[in-house]
Amino acid sequence: MRSPRTCLLALLALLGGLLTVTAAASPAAAAPNFKAPYACGQQWTYSHHSAEVRQALDFVRTDGGGTAGSPVLASAAGTAYRYSQPSGAGNYIAIEHGGGWKTYYFHLAAFSVAHGAQVAQGQQIGTTGSTGNSSGAHIHYEQLYNGVGQPIAINGRSLAPYPGSYYSKYLTSDNGCGGGVGKYWVDTFADATGYAAADTVDAQGVLKAGTNYVYCKVWGARVGTATQFNHWWLRTDLDVVYAGKNGRNAYVPAYYLSRWGNDEARDNNGAVIPDC
Repeated sequence: MRSPRTCLLALLALLGGLLTVTAAASPAAAAPNFKAPYACGQQWTYSHHSAEVRQALDFVRTDGGGTAGSPVLASAAGTAYRYSQPSGAGNYIAIEHGGGWKTYYFHLAAFSVAHGAQVAQGQQIGTTGSTGNSSGAHIHYEQLYNGVGQPIAINGRSLAPYPGSYYSKYLTSDNGCGGGVGKYWVDTFADATGYAAADTVDAQGVLKAGTNYVYCKVWGARVGTATQFNHWWLRTDLDVVYAGKNGRNAYVPAYYLSRWGNDEARDNNGAVIPDC
């Protein structure tokens, strides 16, 4: 018969082994449900260059819109930090998503959010450019866990294996589409041109003056005068659609809201319109 001390030591050894197994089996923090880093409905192609680190992908637009100047969107919510590296990444943003997860967006032409800003998924954080060590406008995009590059996954689906050149694989974005959001009724004081994104690059049609519904808002290009202006853009469906364009889920400036102030986006009841 073993002594009580021997039994105690054996029990402690067993517990230690169980703790070791449990620690080794602990999974990594679940990744956010990352979405494409560009606007809802847009199609881009992507490629990977062997010289790039951390399993990055480069994206260029292929749906007829221009790559340069296209909005770059947060692929998940988090805290955005602005940086500049003229000899490499150029103007870039890192978003800390929590749980060890981070995304990078390199070569931006311009920033759309402040350093340290809290951003929502689908919020514009910059515009696509070619700053730094870049040979043409594109979005250089990375997903990292605890500083280690991960195979990029969009909507929970890995894009690996990566193509070595553009135009063999494509990805259409559902970022900022706001699935399941309600309608918010607003009054607009004049006809407003609607665009494919929160800027004045790709006009889609016109939203007529009057009472209209909108779905949600995103931060974008400044519209207005020196004293009256708004950076918010409202996603809605247009009344008049230009030939060959898409009038659904277009963006109009919140500047046209008739009863609110600068950089406000509220419905007719005063409720803040939610982020897309």
